[in-house]
Amino acid sequence: MIYILDVQYNGNIDGLVACIGFKNWNDEKPSYAKTHFIENIEPYEAGSFYKRELPCLLEALKDLDNIECVVVDGYVWLGEVGHDGLGMHLYHALDKSIPIIGVAKTPFIGTPKECEIFRGKSLKPLFVTSVNIGLEEAKNAILSMHGEYRLPTLLKKVDSLCRGVS
Repeated sequence: MIYILDVQYNGNIDGLVACIGFKNWNDEKPSYAKTHFIENIEPYEAGSFYKRELPCLLEALKDLDNIECVVVDGYVWLGEVGHDGLGMHLYHALDKSIPIIGVAKTPFIGTPKECEIFRGKSLKPLFVTSVNIGLEEAKNAILSMHGEYRLPTLLKKVDSLCRGVS
């Protein structure tokens, strides 16, 4: 299964992590969907966002089997390869065994042009980074996802789910 994760926070108090799973990149609907309420999250720390988000992602994944790939809302690496983003911290926490794809909606300073993809008729790119899966393969996977707009259907779905909207 392929899983997509996203987290929504209530200030520095708690968070809601959403996880959806699907079998094929072009699936329109998830075959798995679950949320986890996380209490006592770490406060936001500039430059160390992963300290806040990583425990939430790990909680969502802890009881899952047969994880083929994980997609996170954000970056695997920041700027040029070598600066760990949330996805790389997740990759290390999962014993470097599962491919991670980061899909970000906003650019990070120094992100190479080769990370940009354009979906649908959008003139605004998504930024794809990856580890343990080639960048071109990761970009093609995100491009092949269901939906005619900039954001694939299942990325929109996980975003809504973590905000408490079904």
